[in-house]
Amino acid sequence: MNISPKTLYLSGLFAALLGAGNPAEAVPVTLTKLSGLTGAVGGQTAVFAASLNSLAGSFAAIVIRDSGSSAGGSPGQFSGFDLDGIKLSFTDCATAACAQTAVGLNVFDFLGGATVFTPGTQRAPADAKLFGTTASGTSVNNTVATLGSFDAVSSTGADATGFMSLGDGGQLAFNLTSLTSSANLFLYIGEVGDNGEVAASSITLLDKPIPAIPEPSTAALMLLGLGGLGSLAAAAKRRRH
Repeated sequence: MNISPKTLYLSGLFAALLGAGNPAEAVPVTLTKLSGLTGAVGGQTAVFAASLNSLAGSFAAIVIRDSGSSAGGSPGQFSGFDLDGIKLSFTDCATAACAQTAVGLNVFDFLGGATVFTPGTQRAPADAKLFGTTASGTSVNNTVATLGSFDAVSSTGADATGFMSLGDGGQLAFNLTSLTSSANLFLYIGEVGDNGEVAASSITLLDKPIPAIPEPSTAALMLLGLGGLGSLAAAAKRRRH
C-alpha cells in the first residue's frame, strides 16, 4: 500500500468492539492516502485506505464525523467533509483508480433507515440544505450522492454530483446489512477535492447497529486525525507511570 505524508491513525478498544469479556487495548493501524485521484472525468477525489485485518473482530456500523474545524472545503451547501463514497473490499489497493474499480462488499444500504444523518452547520452564505441530501436536509439523497461509487464531479456549480456534504460537525452513520468480519478487509473513503478534510474528520466502527449517532464515549474504534500518534503516545505514557 502506498505511503504518503498524509497518514491518519486507527486506534481502538477491543472490549467495545468484541464484547465486554475482551481486554481493552489500543491498536494503531495506518489509514493512508492512495496515489493518484479518481472520480468522474477530470475527477479530484482523493481516496484513503485502512487495513482492518489486525482488528480481529466484526462490526455492524460505520460513522463518519466531521471535526467541525472548518478546515478546507467551501461554504454554504458544500460546508464540511464532502464524501464521494465508501467501500469495504478484500482488494488491497495502492492507487485511487484501483479503489474505484475494486469489488466492494454488498453490505451498504444507502437508503432510508440504514443511514442516519445529523447535519452539521453551514458556513455563510447558508443554503436551504447541504448538498447531496433530501429536500428536508436530514437524510441522504443517494440519487445525487451515489455513495457506493467514487464518481464525484468536484464542483460547487450546477454540474456538482456524486457526493454529499456533512456540514461542519456533521455526522453520517451507515448500518451495515449484516455483521461484517474485519479479516482481510480494507476500508476505502473518498474525499472530494483532495483538500485535507479527511485529516480533520474521524471514522468510528461499532459492533451493533445504531438508531442514532453515538456520542464519542460509545465509539468502538476511532480513526483519528494527524494527532493520533500523540494520543496513543500519551496513553502509553500514562500506562507506564
